[in-house]
Amino acid sequence: MKNVNSKSILQAGEVALVGSGPGDAELLTIRALRFIEQAEVAIYDRLVSDEIMALLPADCERLYVGKEQAKHCVPQDKINELLHQYAQQGKKVLRLKGGDPFIFGRGGEEAEYLLKNGVSCHLCPGITAASGCTTYAGIPLTHRGVAQGCTFITGHMQNDGQLNLPWKSLSDSSQTVVFYMGINTLPSITEQLIKHGRDANTPAALIRKGTQPEQQIFRGKISTLAALVAEHKITPPTLIVIGDVVNQLTDIALAKPGFLDAKNYQQPEQLSVKVG
Repeated sequence: MKNVNSKSILQAGEVALVGSGPGDAELLTIRALRFIEQAEVAIYDRLVSDEIMALLPADCERLYVGKEQAKHCVPQDKINELLHQYAQQGKKVLRLKGGDPFIFGRGGEEAEYLLKNGVSCHLCPGITAASGCTTYAGIPLTHRGVAQGCTFITGHMQNDGQLNLPWKSLSDSSQTVVFYMGINTLPSITEQLIKHGRDANTPAALIRKGTQPEQQIFRGKISTLAALVAEHKITPPTLIVIGDVVNQLTDIALAKPGFLDAKNYQQPEQLSVKVG
């Protein structure tokens, strides 16, 4: 482990932009853990789990800058300024973000700002929610003969109130599509997918708080997703997964996230759509 340690030294006045993954601390990279252990100041988001926050040094200063849909606690420009401010004070600064900072996480914007202001950055990816949460739900993003590719896309409305997405390409049945931040726009998402050619009976799933002990999985079809949200009062953070891979390995909610019990296994042709 000596060589591993030497690769991840956080110097005074530097910022580590670190992805904490979707929540389970066991999904942290070794590099991420090293930076967490060295932090003097941690500027963190809403989706960083309590389990991961507990790994910070006891004397580490913690600043919450979480964002929620339609409710930004701290504007992005202020976050940029905070990172710069603490680095200028000679602190070892940790910018801790859920998932991967560079997939819908504005990690690139923060790195650009810091570099323009003379602050060096360590870049540390995390397991993005689309990968971690689907895997812990027993859903492979690709599967030979079923899905030859996958697309990660944001379902967040643009400033003009529209979902300006490449609907035609998202309707390819050989592609798995994972929507981040799409619960509030789900009716529009499903309507547009069907309108542009995706079969309304395509298997689909909603994964709430994936990889965490309170993980919930709701399976259905594209045409039934909006009803599932209303029935179960599903709120963010929830991923939307579209594609035939949803029921490839199992059609039931896993009793233990990330564990497929062989006693419950059925061949794919035996599977039926269920909600769990």
